[in-house]
Amino acid sequence: MVIVTFVHLDLGIGGAERLVVDAAVALKQKNHRVNIITSHHDKSHCFPETVNGTIPITVIGDWLPRTLFGKFSALCSYIRMIYISLYLIFFNNLKPDVVICDQVSVCIPILRLKTQKTIYYCHFPDLLLSKSGTTLKQLYRIPLNYLEEKTTNMANIVLVNSEFTKYTLKSTFKNLIISPKVLYPSINNQQLDQIYHSCDTELYDVKINEFKYFLSINRYERKKNISIAIEAFTLLLDKLNSNLRSSLKLIIAGGYDLIVEENIEYFKELKQLVENLKINEKVIFLKSPTEAEKIKLIKNCEAVLYTPDNEHFGIVPLEAMFCKKAVIAVNSGGPKETIIHGKTGLLCSASKESFCNAMFDLITNDEFRNKLGEAAKERFENIFSYPNFKEYLSGCLIEIILSFTCNSLQKKKKKKKE
Repeated sequence: MVIVTFVHLDLGIGGAERLVVDAAVALKQKNHRVNIITSHHDKSHCFPETVNGTIPITVIGDWLPRTLFGKFSALCSYIRMIYISLYLIFFNNLKPDVVICDQVSVCIPILRLKTQKTIYYCHFPDLLLSKSGTTLKQLYRIPLNYLEEKTTNMANIVLVNSEFTKYTLKSTFKNLIISPKVLYPSINNQQLDQIYHSCDTELYDVKINEFKYFLSINRYERKKNISIAIEAFTLLLDKLNSNLRSSLKLIIAGGYDLIVEENIEYFKELKQLVENLKINEKVIFLKSPTEAEKIKLIKNCEAVLYTPDNEHFGIVPLEAMFCKKAVIAVNSGGPKETIIHGKTGLLCSASKESFCNAMFDLITNDEFRNKLGEAAKERFENIFSYPNFKEYLSGCLIEIILSFTCNSLQKKKKKKKE
């Protein structure tokens, strides 16, 4: 048994959080002792495994600010992760054999004071996630970007979520010595199997079996380009015959956190867009669906729309593939690795016209749509299944433990010879 501590910034609802929770559960199922330390965990806005006792959660530093006067969010994230790491070193009695952190690498040298065995999971270089701005902001980012590259190199193993992220990381950090390994995120299909087979068809007081619908699932963030789904759907309605048009809707479901200002603002913008396009009766907005609600939505939809451009990986396409649903996604980033165009889904440009054409092809051809869904499920099982994810991650733990054991033995032999 290996004692593993995960250090994660905010344990809310999102792709990064889903991966951390699934990784923790996977290692627990491999009989390792696992816990998570985070700076924020809202029990009303999180994944069930973090509140039902499956994984022990420690929250520390929730009082620390997320921004300073609406700015410096990256700096605040660094400070919070450092604070969590210091807590682990000086105030936590648990002595982990391996620490796994993600999103912010600056804490790695601090964590190494507790244990030399560290794994860093890079979802995407923070350097590229930060938006360009004023000269002052660019100056402020220089030391943060330097620290990110320097500290990423200090991990024993660096994992990334896709070949796309691996290429981006290596091309961004020219002095990166360590070679990243690709560990595709997965979903705990053992748990989802139970949800999938128990799904009913009433959700949020809406009987979703009484109409056909396309489904968009993403956090309410501007970078997710949800407006493309709305605009494409508007174009689609004009192309369909009256029977299809009358029975078709668009459901937009997304993570919505009241402490995230952008969620509130973007939700209002999308609602206003729908009003301007005069399709209010055709579009349904849902906030922060639970895992069970999300699977219900996917199971009963015609297809899933995935609109982010250059998404690092994207967990939603996997959830759709698990449910035998075709995905229409932008032909860039992670979806190029999960979706095979014309065989398990459709890839298109990030435009309303392209999405509209793909939606038309699926809604007017049931046989083609169902064929894509069946092939998507098969691809999920072969490449992105939870057992594959579990074995690879557990293998990384064994690799670190064996490496340090071998080094220790070599040092002992060297001392004996001396």
